Amino acid sequence: MAASALDIDSLRAGHTPTRGEMAWMVLAMSAPAILAELSTTLMQYIDAAMVGSLGAHATASIGIVESTIWLLDGLAGCMAAGFTVQVAQLVGAGRDEDARNVFRQAIVVMLGIGIALAVGGVAVSSRVPAWLGADTQLHADASRYFLVCSCAIVPLALARLGTGMLQCSGDMRTPSALNVLSCVLDVCFNAVFLSGPEGIGLGPVTLPVPGLNLGVVGAALGTLCAQTVTAALLLWCACLRSERLAFRERGTWLPAASTMRPAWAVSWPMLLERVVTSSAYVACTAIVAPLGVVAVAANSLAITAEAVCYMPGYGIETAATTIVGQVVGARRRDLARSFARLATVLGMLVMTASGVVMFVLAPQIMAMLTPDVAVRALGAQVLRIEAFAEPLFAASMVVAGALRGAGDTLVPSIISLASMWGVRITLMAVLAPVWGLPGVWAAMAFELCVRGALFLVRLLRDRWLDRVD
Repeated sequence: MAASALDIDSLRAGHTPTRGEMAWMVLAMSAPAILAELSTTLMQYIDAAMVGSLGAHATASIGIVESTIWLLDGLAGCMAAGFTVQVAQLVGAGRDEDARNVFRQAIVVMLGIGIALAVGGVAVSSRVPAWLGADTQLHADASRYFLVCSCAIVPLALARLGTGMLQCSGDMRTPSALNVLSCVLDVCFNAVFLSGPEGIGLGPVTLPVPGLNLGVVGAALGTLCAQTVTAALLLWCACLRSERLAFRERGTWLPAASTMRPAWAVSWPMLLERVVTSSAYVACTAIVAPLGVVAVAANSLAITAEAVCYMPGYGIETAATTIVGQVVGARRRDLARSFARLATVLGMLVMTASGVVMFVLAPQIMAMLTPDVAVRALGAQVLRIEAFAEPLFAASMVVAGALRGAGDTLVPSIISLASMWGVRITLMAVLAPVWGLPGVWAAMAFELCVRGALFLVRLLRDRWLDRVD
């Protein structure tokens, strides 16, 4: 068996790789996803810098509704996970035709979910900024940004499904490449929609790209256009080009109970977690909003900047979900445990290193995102607080991905719910009036450490492996 890829047929036949081979497989499957995350983060930086060049008002207008957009996005992602985990296990069991039928039905369901979420988002778009306690001067731009981003939920839901399906079938490179393309397209569309006649600022440089000068709405339109193109390409690759998933014969498109029950069993704890944790993010935004425009802008940009730390964790988490899901389908309990633990160790090591980089370079990172001196200083301060949480943040991410591959989502969701509301929000409410935004981020860092420790306990106790038998 080649040590550079997961040969599920060989593993199903009884082959047991060495620890070195396993580590290489995790890294080989993580690398495309990490590259995609790296590109995504770079483009997010450029995106944020483009909006940041418009001033703290524009950044704050987007930052105030970001957490609510994450809620809509997360709901779509959770439902997609129910189908992708099912496909990973079916591929591991050698049941490719059943996997293709699950994929067909998932497209129908995710299209319906995306439309429902988009309609709901559009309906409440004018009220969201006021609900979050935003300064009245931010309401108009924030509402318009949220409305357009709500429309983007439909292609985003389909893009998440296409990405997950390709990854869980073992193809990490195609979705990674297309998600990199999505980031490039986002920046290109932003340049067209955001720029004025004289161009647009990108840090100390002005790009001489004349555009429509639509302000923050232009950033949302850029996202909508980029996601639409990406979703179309992902589904084309999955439906027509994928070795295991391509629709070569007729199959069942009508959602069946045999597909929906296991999908729902995986998804409902994640959906509950997402609703409650995203509500916690909304509560966090409401806690930050009274701290002023500078604090809201610094909070939003620091969240973008922090992505440079956790992008490797997301890549390894994705690989863990795919590998554990397939070996669970192959009924290899021994390998499920080994791969999950190894991936967790690798994730913690990599994110510890990236946390050190973020701590050292925090001022320079913030300087790339905004010309506002006050926003830069506050953002760098909170980034350095967060850097200490990165090792255990990695543990929570990678362990969650591995457990998801085994279909274990209820207990991890309970852990996340208890940690977010019992620790993070409580501490934020206490510390924000005293220490301002640094107090908010100190609470966040402490909560991530608590959550990571609880996930490690769940992993090491091995109760999640009962699903393999």
